[in-house]
Amino acid sequence: MQKEAIYHRPKNNFAYAYEEETLHIMLQTKKDDLNAVTLIHGDPYDWENEKWNTHRISMEKTGSSELHDYWKVSIRPPYRRLRYGFEVSDGRETSIYTERGFYDKAPEDTAFYFAFPFLNPADVFTAPEWVKTTTWYQIFPERFGNGDPSLNPEGTLEWGSKDPTPTNFFGGDFQGVIDHLDHLVELGINGIYFTPIFKAHSNHKYDTIDYMEIDPQFGDKETFRTLVKECHKLGIKVMLDAVFNHSGYYFAPFQDVLEKEKDSAYREWFHFRDFPIETEPRPNYDTFAFVPAMPKLNTEHPAVKRYLLDVARYWMEEFDIDGWRLDVANEIDHVFWRDFRTVVKSAKPDAYILGEIWHDSMPWLQGDQFDAVMNYPFTNGAVEFFAKDVMKASDFADTISKVLHMYPDNVNEVSFNLLDSHDTPRILTLAGEEKARVKLLYLFQLSFTGTPCIYYGDEIGMSGGEDPGCRECMVWDEEKQDRGLFAFIKQLLQYRSDVPAFGNDGSFRFLESDDAAGVICYEKFNDKNRLIFAMNNSEEARSITLEALVNKKVKKLFTDETICFDNQATIDLPAFGFQILQLNN
Repeated sequence: MQKEAIYHRPKNNFAYAYEEETLHIMLQTKKDDLNAVTLIHGDPYDWENEKWNTHRISMEKTGSSELHDYWKVSIRPPYRRLRYGFEVSDGRETSIYTERGFYDKAPEDTAFYFAFPFLNPADVFTAPEWVKTTTWYQIFPERFGNGDPSLNPEGTLEWGSKDPTPTNFFGGDFQGVIDHLDHLVELGINGIYFTPIFKAHSNHKYDTIDYMEIDPQFGDKETFRTLVKECHKLGIKVMLDAVFNHSGYYFAPFQDVLEKEKDSAYREWFHFRDFPIETEPRPNYDTFAFVPAMPKLNTEHPAVKRYLLDVARYWMEEFDIDGWRLDVANEIDHVFWRDFRTVVKSAKPDAYILGEIWHDSMPWLQGDQFDAVMNYPFTNGAVEFFAKDVMKASDFADTISKVLHMYPDNVNEVSFNLLDSHDTPRILTLAGEEKARVKLLYLFQLSFTGTPCIYYGDEIGMSGGEDPGCRECMVWDEEKQDRGLFAFIKQLLQYRSDVPAFGNDGSFRFLESDDAAGVICYEKFNDKNRLIFAMNNSEEARSITLEALVNKKVKKLFTDETICFDNQATIDLPAFGFQILQLNN
């Protein structure tokens, strides 16, 4: 038994309140080292009377990564407090693992055990319930639709007439979004995430000039108010992009410092190291990624904090938006985000707060800051396996299992799962223009735990490389759209809505991963239904045999064919093909 690999901490994703009466406990062990784990538990104030040594629950191995196995159990302590340890066995040796280490037999003193002192309702991580059934659609406003040419900036090009560049404009606006809401409804979208809409110099608007004003090329506040109301009538939520890490070069306080240097009343709004101000070869003030035109805001300064929190409150109270996506969220102090959450939730308790963080984000996901982060570990695994074919099936299963065990289940249920965005090449380009691979990607994304996001145009087969190639004008000529891909994604979203266990109402578990064949198999299940997904990520026909399906009657989604496996349950898979089998528990 590899005792040095056994790990638990009574916090974060290892021990947490799933809801007001339920705790989830997880233990991490060396991969394939243990064959059984049992939770020993009792109440700390009634340890002897409870005969605690008989209070045991078998834990389930819920997944594995490259190096570790993960064991989990759900428990409802009657008095909302718990002392606990783990009985671990590899078939040859059995040991008791506690906060103080390993023992041959269970210690009698409660002080030796891990403690969950009390399950306080105020400490339970709670995200908006509606997010669990939301599919997002990311819109880059400058490139989605030109509905009001009178707003076009000087030099605006004819829609789609040239390739995008970092500086050209095509006149996308709010009216263009309003005009095409029917497209989103037809697809099955019920959430829009807009990249920045506030007054800015660039076409991407991540260099804010005025956080309290709409960029005039998009329309005015009344048009935006109309857009939000029309979305809400159609059951579509609206999330805006908050760029609070840095401002733009033409932000009035920064311009004041440029003019007055150290005598400016706004010098403390930014992070200047010395004066006079220099921009080359590198700025002598903090910026986003050394970009001189994006000076970093000092969010610890009381006036800056007050201004930005007023911005958050204003757009929620005045326009009834439903959430904020927070740009470069990991470079802003935690104190600011805690205050931000208080302001946002007081304005709209069920608002969604989403952080842009590309790495392990547990410090931001403890209930006092964000509801979710953009799930780039999921993105990386899906792209490397399905799109780029540079990851083995077993490594993909390990990667996704690790993703699922990085955070508590109630965090995973609202995690923002994307395949691409305005910051990455489009998914069709990443997949080498192979649409069969893209279909597998969407099948996996839309059947996975969390809230998925589709980047505008991907659903009709648009492609494009790194920024600015991924920011082309939306194609509205249906003859130039891939309507087959659109119909496929629409069907998946219908299943996500209508089929029990397909979406967030089902737990996720890998069943098989065959490196030689490039085949993976996973299941989604709840108390009443079970779905098995078999996917062939190779250019040759494959088959997979699942003993668990022997003598089972199943229904094939997409074809509605019902079959019964007898002595052998072999699933045939065409090249880059799949099968979804539905059966009752």
